[in-house]
Amino acid sequence: MDPEIVENIVLLVIVTLISVIQNVSFAFKVENESKSQQSRTFQRTGSPAFEKVYTANQNCIDAYPTFLAVLWCAGVLCSQAPAAFAGLMYLFVRQKYFVGYLGEKTQSTPGYIFGKRIIFFLFAMSVAGILNYYLILVFGSSIEMYLKTMSSVISPLLLIP
Repeated sequence: MDPEIVENIVLLVIVTLISVIQNVSFAFKVENESKSQQSRTFQRTGSPAFEKVYTANQNCIDAYPTFLAVLWCAGVLCSQAPAAFAGLMYLFVRQKYFVGYLGEKTQSTPGYIFGKRIIFFLFAMSVAGILNYYLILVFGSSIEMYLKTMSSVISPLLLIP
């Protein structure tokens, strides 16, 4: 594989692999809670603890394709480093959401809201990258350096709760 291409996507690949490990960890938590049900088969209903773990896992799985799509679009079309940073923040927030959901449901709300904000940031980066592509195509001018600078400046603001 061309080293230049790898250099442009290596951070996105790392974040994607970390997210896979997180998904497997969540799946193991569901499996372990299912085994504590004293049942030989996997069931979707059971104790309140199992239902919380199962629902938290399902909620995370439902948002996962959207996260991957905007992560890769933002990283490839706009800027890799801020997209990877936002991706890592999203994984941290998703972990907070999952653990919060296992407690009282109100504990998961901050993680949910913060996750939505990160997804919106990645979406905005993706749209800006697409607009830049069409600016190059139509007018022959690029705002790529401006986009990279702005996304690098804005991404640390994601840390503000």
